[in-house]
Amino acid sequence: MKGPATRLILSAQRPRVFTRPSFATTPFTTPSVRRYASTTGTPASGSSRVLNFFYGSTIVLGLGIIYVYVTDTRASAHRYIVIPALRWFYPDPEEAHETANQVLKSLWDFGLYPRERGDPDQIGDLEVEVFGRTIRNPIATSAGIDKHADIPDPLFAVGPAIIEIGGTTPMPQSGNVKPRVFRLTSQQAMINRYGLNSEGADHIAMRLRNRVRKFAYRLGLGQDEVAEKAVLDGIAGVPPGSLTPGKLLAINIAKNKITPEDDVDAVTKDYVYCVDTVGPYADILVVNVSSPNTPGLRSLQQSDKLQKILSGVVKAAHSVDRKTRPAVMVKVSPDEDSDAQISGICDAVWAAGVDGVIVGNTTNRRPEPLPHLKNLSSLEEQHLLETGGFSGPHLFDRTVSLVKRYRKLLMERPPTDERVPQAPSALQAEAQKIKSALETPSGSAPSTSPDAVTASVDTGVIPAQPMPEQTNSEKQPLFNLPKDRFYDKPLEEQDNIDNSNAAFPEKPSAQPVDEVGRLQAIQEAIERLPPREQRDAFDKLETPVHLASNDQPKVIFATGGITNGKQALEVLNAGANVAMVYTALVYGGVGTVSRIKDEMRAEMRRQAAEKYPNVLGDAVKTP
Repeated sequence: MKGPATRLILSAQRPRVFTRPSFATTPFTTPSVRRYASTTGTPASGSSRVLNFFYGSTIVLGLGIIYVYVTDTRASAHRYIVIPALRWFYPDPEEAHETANQVLKSLWDFGLYPRERGDPDQIGDLEVEVFGRTIRNPIATSAGIDKHADIPDPLFAVGPAIIEIGGTTPMPQSGNVKPRVFRLTSQQAMINRYGLNSEGADHIAMRLRNRVRKFAYRLGLGQDEVAEKAVLDGIAGVPPGSLTPGKLLAINIAKNKITPEDDVDAVTKDYVYCVDTVGPYADILVVNVSSPNTPGLRSLQQSDKLQKILSGVVKAAHSVDRKTRPAVMVKVSPDEDSDAQISGICDAVWAAGVDGVIVGNTTNRRPEPLPHLKNLSSLEEQHLLETGGFSGPHLFDRTVSLVKRYRKLLMERPPTDERVPQAPSALQAEAQKIKSALETPSGSAPSTSPDAVTASVDTGVIPAQPMPEQTNSEKQPLFNLPKDRFYDKPLEEQDNIDNSNAAFPEKPSAQPVDEVGRLQAIQEAIERLPPREQRDAFDKLETPVHLASNDQPKVIFATGGITNGKQALEVLNAGANVAMVYTALVYGGVGTVSRIKDEMRAEMRRQAAEKYPNVLGDAVKTP
């Protein structure tokens, strides 16, 4: 028999743990629940299915709502969360800009990009006409947002009718030393001295070429050079630059920094090289002679220099290997604002046959802070001392004033100017043919001549021939075979040929057999497109204004300080055709364009209600 001491020792060696039996005696135990579920199964399984379905549906619905919200440009998160987060994570504005562009590019690739939902422009209340084309709204983005043609399609998706990419220089150049961009957040302004950093015209052209070929491939036309040429000639019913109906792509071009500004011939060659390289993929070419960050560039705005440069660009644009040439504009500085300077610029524009002017760029001046905004911080006061171009809402009043002054001089050709415009005579003949084709009654037989070419308002050129299902006998070709410029001649003869008087130089010999076969294959692919797409292309036939006389009023784009819809309307009423935004987009995010257009519509309703109170009554509410 064991004594107390023995029992104590044993108990110390084997601790008593009797928790399991004590839990087993409780009325609510986990094992009993598990046994019930495993033995009966039916009640718990049914309820689990319902709960799982409920939870799954809630998650899917929630993700769908989040997806719709964050991909809608009108979501306030883009302005009040995304932009402040970028500023917080990336103190350097240039790094923030590059990151935002890369994110947009990736979101586009995955189909998760922000877009303007509901297509508010379809009602046509903001439509305007520029260069003979009807565009969906008068809002554009300025150069600098997409310097290297990385995100043209994501930018179009957020609502503008025109985007300007670049600046593009002939050869690659790195620009100025970093840091070269400085925020003035309290004043919603910026200072930059990028110095026209560019990957070069060849690289930009390659990127745009791939974009066109991918577009052609999606249409079933193939992905080679002939398919690309067909799209650029307007066969797909879209503008060759934007590839989107009712929208246009502008490419900003400039000289290289190392090209001496005093050598006008060398400078002109820089611009012409850009035209020859990227011109086929542009709806508008913008000659940049106003960047304050390239030494000597603004000196090119002197009338005699500017006229020679612009004449070379216009001549090169006329020779772009496409059925319609890109429009040519010149971007001028807000600092060259004396009467003599503005008059000299306008004289050069009329003499060279340029199609329009972009009024405004960043300024070397340092405007006073706006009182309705926050005070400058000590860091921002230091930023004001940095060299570079200033942009922000402070420039708006100056922009409006300049637009009015340029509109007076660009409304009609000066009567004392007897210089003959440099538009090729072949273009004038082509314009007459187009006019005659358009005036042909609908009941008459369309011409089958290769010269019977018509142009689309939104698309470029497509032939005025019947729809395939409308022909009674033999089908007419949907487009004419393109004419090569002079590729059958020896290389040493090609360089000596003057194409200034030929919009579409004819090839002396026949097309290669393989190319003809490829074009026929493209024609068959086009004929297989849905009838609606074919019909839409033919419904938009109209003569392009860039084949018209040089006596037409010049188009004016206004940029500088435009931040809201009311300001956009004011600058349009001052004489501009299009209002461009840059800094507002940097601070307002991807929803800026949608917001400006909504504010324009609200302001238009308010003004209409004030003007016609008895007619409209309560149908138009003031905001």
